[in-house]
Amino acid sequence: MRLGRNPQTGADWSLRSWRSPEDPATGDCRRAMDTRGLPDCVSWRGDVKKYRTGPWNGLWFSGVPEMASYSDMFTNQVVVRPDEVAYVFNATAAAPFSRLVLSEAGVIQRLAWDSGSRVWNVFAQAPRDVCDEYAKCGAFGLCNINTASTLFCGCVEGYVPVSPAHWSMREAVAGCRRNAPLQCRDGGATTDGFAVVPGVKLPDTENATVDVSATLEGCRARCLANCSCVAYAAADIRGGGGGSGCVIWAGDIVDVRYVDKGQDLYVRLAKSELAANKKRGRSNRPNKDNQAKSVLGGASNQLIGDENIELPLVSFRDIVTATNDFSNENMLGQGGFGKVYKGVLEDDKEVAIKRLSKSSGQGAEEFRNEVVLIAKLQHRNLVRLLGYCIHEDERLLIYEYLPNKSLDVFIFDAASKYVLDWPTRSQIIKGVARGLLYLHQDSRLTIIHRDLKSSNILLDVDMSPKISDFGMARIFGRDQQEANTNRVVGTYGYMSPEYAMDGAFSVKSDTYSFGVLLLEIISGLKISLPHLSDFPNLLAYAWNLWNDGKPMDMVDSSIVDNCSPTEVLRCIHIGLLCVQDNPYNRPLMSSVVFMLENETTTLSAPRQPVYFAHRNSGAKETGENTSSSMNNMSVTMLEGR
Repeated sequence: MRLGRNPQTGADWSLRSWRSPEDPATGDCRRAMDTRGLPDCVSWRGDVKKYRTGPWNGLWFSGVPEMASYSDMFTNQVVVRPDEVAYVFNATAAAPFSRLVLSEAGVIQRLAWDSGSRVWNVFAQAPRDVCDEYAKCGAFGLCNINTASTLFCGCVEGYVPVSPAHWSMREAVAGCRRNAPLQCRDGGATTDGFAVVPGVKLPDTENATVDVSATLEGCRARCLANCSCVAYAAADIRGGGGGSGCVIWAGDIVDVRYVDKGQDLYVRLAKSELAANKKRGRSNRPNKDNQAKSVLGGASNQLIGDENIELPLVSFRDIVTATNDFSNENMLGQGGFGKVYKGVLEDDKEVAIKRLSKSSGQGAEEFRNEVVLIAKLQHRNLVRLLGYCIHEDERLLIYEYLPNKSLDVFIFDAASKYVLDWPTRSQIIKGVARGLLYLHQDSRLTIIHRDLKSSNILLDVDMSPKISDFGMARIFGRDQQEANTNRVVGTYGYMSPEYAMDGAFSVKSDTYSFGVLLLEIISGLKISLPHLSDFPNLLAYAWNLWNDGKPMDMVDSSIVDNCSPTEVLRCIHIGLLCVQDNPYNRPLMSSVVFMLENETTTLSAPRQPVYFAHRNSGAKETGENTSSSMNNMSVTMLEGR
C-alpha cells in the first residue's frame, strides 16, 4: 500500500473518512502525504491540520519511532522518484491481514484481522495523546506528555510565553517569543550560536529548506549565514552519529514534542542566552562513594549507558535518625524485599525509605534496577526516587512520601472503599495507563514492569496514582519486542499466561496485568476471589457476567448507584481486551489510553480469557516468597508485596 502523490501529474493516493460510521459518504477528514519539505503523513479536517507523523528521517517518521518495533511484520520506506513521492509499507509473511482506517473524527488506525474471533483489532492508532494535537503549544512551543503540569506545554530553550496570563490558564496556542534578540547582521557577522533540544519530533517542514546532500556541520554554517534561520536539524539519521542532510527553518517552528528516540533540534540563540544556558546546565557529578560504584556497576550498561546518576547518596546515619532507628511506629508496610518506613530528613521533608531485606537473594539486583533505572524516569504517574544509601550490607532507597499509601488499602477494605467514588477510580485507571504508556513507549528506554498490581500503585494526597516497585522491571533494546527467562518472578494472578507458562514477557505482559488491575478497581474484588467458590478467579467471574449480558453485576456496590454506566461498561470491555489469552490480541497501552479517553471509539469484541485456578497455599500475605516448578523453570510468586 502507498500514501503519496505524483509530482508530475498531481495525482495522489490518500485516505478519506466516511461522514459517519453508518454513512459512507465522503467525510471531512483526509490522510495524505505532505511532500513539501521532507515527506510527512498529515491528517486534515477540511483545510485544518490535525495531526502529523513528523518528517521521514530515513528510518521512521520522526514522531513515530515505534514504527521500528513493527519491522518483523511491516517494512516501511519512503520512495522518492520523479513520478512518485510515497510512503510504502509491505506486510511480511508473519504479519496478519491488516488495513488502515481513517475515522470520521480524524483518528487513523491500523486494524489487524483476528481469524479466530473474526474481528478487526486495533494494532496502532494516532493521534495517541494531547501532544499529538497539531501545533498544540504554538510557535516555538514544546509539548511534553510526561510533565507534572496539566498544561503539557513549555517553550524551547531561549524562549518565553507570548502571553503568560493565557499560559497560566492552560491556553498555549499563542506560543512563545524569543527572550533575547539575535545578533545577526545583514553583512553576515554574528555572535549567535545554537542550543540543542534533544529527543523531539522535528517541527513541520512545510516551509523549511531541505538539502539531503549537505553535512550537519555544513547545515550549521548555512544557518548561521542566514539571518532568517531559526533552527536546523539532520534530514537523515541512517548514518548514525548526528545524522546527515540538512533541514533549515526560517520563521516559526511549530508542532514540536518530546518522543522516545527523538531527534536533536538545534535552535538558534543569542550569545547572552547561550551563556545563560551554559550556566544553568549541570555537569556529570563523579561518584561519591566507591562502594556505590561497585554495587551499581553490575547494571546493564549496554542498554542504559554509564552509571553516573543524578541522585543524592544519603548517609546511613541520617536515615537512622530520620526513621527513629527504624522504629515500628515509623513502618509503613513490608513486602517480599523488605520493609518501608516513613522518615523525616533534616529539611523536614517527609520521605518513604525502603530497606531491602538482607536475607533476600534478589536484593542486590532489585537495588540496581531501582537506582539506575528509576533515576532516569520522570513521569507524574511514576513514584519519584529521591536518593539512595549503601552502608556495609545495608541497601536503602529514598522515595517521595505518599500519604494515602497503596491502592489495595482502599479497594479491598469494606470501610475504606467508599473513599474511591467512580470519578476517583476512573482517574486512577487512566493515570496508571498513562504511566505504563510512558514506560513502554514514551520514555527513552522501553521498560517492562513485570509486577504491576494494586499494592504497587501508590496514591498521593489527591488520590492520583503512581506506579512503584521497579525491582522486577526489565529494559528492552530499541528493536526488541519479547524476551524469555528461566526464572519467572511476579505475583500469581497478575501474570500473563505466556509469562507464567513459558517465561515469555513483553509490553503485552504489562497490558495483561493492567487488565486484571482495572477489573479489580471496578469490582472491588481481588483477582483470587476466595469468597466466590463458583469461579476460579475474577477473570472467570467477569467473563461469565459479560457473556450473560450482565457486566454491571460485577461493579462494586459502593459505586454502582452513582457511577456512569457507559464509562464503567467501557472500562470492563477494555479490561477484558487486555486479559485475552493471545498477547497479540491485547491492545498496546497507547491504544488503551486512547480507548479510555475517547468514548466514541469502537471497541472490538473480547475473547474468553484463560483461567488460572492455582492457589499457592504456602504464600503468606506478609510477603513471603514461595517457589514452585513449572516447565523446568524456577517460578517465584510474590504475594502481598
